[in-house]
Amino acid sequence: MKALILVGGFGTRLRPLTFTKPKPLVDFANQPMILHQIEALVAVGVKDIVLAVNYQPEIMVDAMHKMEERFNVKIHFSIEPEPLGTAGPLALARDILSKDNDPFFVLNSDVICEFPFEKLLDFHRKHGAEGTLMTTPVEDPSKYGVVVLKPGTTEIERFVEKPSTWVGDQINAGIYIFNPAMLDRIQPRPMSIEKEVFPPMAAQGQLHATPLEGFWADVGQPRDYLSGTCLYLNSLAKKNPEALSTGEGLQGNVLIDPSAKIGKGCKIGPNVVIGPNVVIADGVRLNRTVIMKGSSVHENAWVRDSIIGWFSSVGRWSRLDGTTVLGEDVHIGDEILVNGGSILPHKSVKANILEPQIVM
Repeated sequence: MKALILVGGFGTRLRPLTFTKPKPLVDFANQPMILHQIEALVAVGVKDIVLAVNYQPEIMVDAMHKMEERFNVKIHFSIEPEPLGTAGPLALARDILSKDNDPFFVLNSDVICEFPFEKLLDFHRKHGAEGTLMTTPVEDPSKYGVVVLKPGTTEIERFVEKPSTWVGDQINAGIYIFNPAMLDRIQPRPMSIEKEVFPPMAAQGQLHATPLEGFWADVGQPRDYLSGTCLYLNSLAKKNPEALSTGEGLQGNVLIDPSAKIGKGCKIGPNVVIGPNVVIADGVRLNRTVIMKGSSVHENAWVRDSIIGWFSSVGRWSRLDGTTVLGEDVHIGDEILVNGGSILPHKSVKANILEPQIVM
């Protein structure tokens, strides 16, 4: 089987983390984002994975070679000569996606969920139409395009963009499966799959929908990344609780790499991820925070609603809050308050940041 992951460009929404690492390689729950997707695709029998990208950084190529060897799959880079939207990349990768009659998966690289590909494949084969998309419920459908089904069926009747009156709460979850025949609908030019491909498919009775079970998150920007981390850890607590960390000072769902060192008198959690070779000193408080590889948090620091990038440090008695994001190799001085700061890589902060701002 085959799959295409829509990676796109430079990950601008997740800056400053993506200044030094391509978005698919940014850590999520202590492994690269894209690894969550590749593992799930391999588990359902996918052997060819296409990454639709606007550019091909060398670090990405090296990382994918390692994943090819680890999972015994072939990973292809499909480089767009110009941004081709959400449909154009399928036409560009047509030779791979249509090399046999098996269906292929398509997913957005920013999406994190439980990836129920086996159930999706079974559902798709049973209804026999060209395509299936997964849907997920939202609290406020007026912000999204809502998927409306024909009454009593799984067949999509139409899409309603940002409805002002109630038509439903199911939206496109960014996970699809298609028969190769649908590629005839797409041209190798900038195209939107949501606006130019799905409506004709639905009008011809060739598009069905199935609800995504469990959590769903688009983690393409810091605030959503933190929310998605909470949802992921909650899912882990239900499905694989032994993967979470337990011990003195840990509260709620906490994931700590075995190589990390935790000091005395800390209170860590809920919803905290601590990466490889991280050092947490005595008396530290962490809540709803991700700390990436090689970073350190010094004595009595207090960190909430924040992402600390690779090889960074937080000084003694300092406080981070308000969706603060430290890029790689950022160093916060002692007794510093950072509220909503977005700190670019290789910077040192020695003065308080009281209002959300970008520090260049």
